Amino acid sequence: MTIQEIIQQFITDMQATKWYEYVAVFSGLISVWYSSKEKILLYPIGLISTIIYIYLSIKGNLLGEAAVNLYYTIMSVIGWYMWSKKDTENKIELNITTSNSSEWKLQLAVFAILYAIIYFALIQYKNNFNNANPIPWADALASAAAFTGMWLMTKKKVESWYWWILTNIVSVPLYFVKHYVFTSVYYLVLLIMAYYGLFLWLKKAQKHELL
Repeated sequence: MTIQEIIQQFITDMQATKWYEYVAVFSGLISVWYSSKEKILLYPIGLISTIIYIYLSIKGNLLGEAAVNLYYTIMSVIGWYMWSKKDTENKIELNITTSNSSEWKLQLAVFAILYAIIYFALIQYKNNFNNANPIPWADALASAAAFTGMWLMTKKKVESWYWWILTNIVSVPLYFVKHYVFTSVYYLVLLIMAYYGLFLWLKKAQKHELL
């Protein structure tokens, strides 16, 4: 695809973007901003985005991403509860921390297992439905990284941002080729915000771990 063709597709698809995709994008951006600031509002606002993206992902035959957004929706409720828990002195119980070596091994194993499950499920789907047009390796990569990132986010682990960065890198071209160009731009912005969130959480983790 030439640069001119990419630009033309971008213009055409932006003109065809539905209002609810705009709502999903902007609520998602606000949610990520709140997460970088460790604000619990990330969860109720994020729910708006994830619910809309379940529909958009199914419509675009991105079934891995649809499953991820369903998972986001469920984990947002769980994370909302976990982040709001307070101890007997009315202080938030959960602080930002980094993973130790055993936790790193666990999250890498979880990612690998999720990738294999999603990839082979999408291959089966692609082989059995002639009209389906998933991109199994990319969809599985973005989805498995996102599953891992969301799980770690609810635990306030710095490493969640590494998984978000991987998710965003893969999702930019993935949504572009599916003609959701506004969402593709959204993931590009999320990629920048993920680096910012990583920087902030690293500083907070160092502060907590020195106490």
